[in-house]
Amino acid sequence: MIPKHSIFIISLFSLASLNVYAEGDVAAGKEKSQVCAACHGVDGNSPNPVWPKLAGQHAEYIIKQLKDYQSGVRENAQMSPMAANLSDQDMQDLAAYYSSQKIKHGKADPVALELGEKIYRTGNIEAGVPACTACHGPNGRGNPAAQYPALGGQHAAYTQAQLNAFRDSTRANDSHSVMRTIVGRMTDEEIKAVSEYVQGLH
Repeated sequence: MIPKHSIFIISLFSLASLNVYAEGDVAAGKEKSQVCAACHGVDGNSPNPVWPKLAGQHAEYIIKQLKDYQSGVRENAQMSPMAANLSDQDMQDLAAYYSSQKIKHGKADPVALELGEKIYRTGNIEAGVPACTACHGPNGRGNPAAQYPALGGQHAAYTQAQLNAFRDSTRANDSHSVMRTIVGRMTDEEIKAVSEYVQGLH
């Protein structure tokens, strides 16, 4: 049995490790983000739907993705070389800047709205697909402590591409294969519909 004081100390260390990612400098991050603006927009709202909006994303999640690109755990022809020479401080500063920005929400395709909302809010019990709200929240704000990203307002095309990548395992940097397991049980129609729903979620 672990003594109570030990649990308290472990908890403090756990909290400290999470807070490491929040030590970036917003002003420095804004300056460093100039090279990122061509794809992700000046304020983190990407003008191209195939590139993600970073505005309002959790700093912890942004840092994890940059580290994964740098290590090769996650690969992308554009992002892997961009992350290659970033220092830990660079990542923290960029994450601090983008997380401080406000995402510009889009609109969901009305045709996909009903199915998308169903999958997001209740999942598909028969297929073993849990509700997206369990990890990403009712408003799509995610869970920074668990590094579950904010999804609300993200481009549908980008979200759909990532879900497909998880399904075919070309993206495999999800903790404990959670996303790969879930999306592996989803149909093309469900993936497209929930991606559209997320785009208008706020």
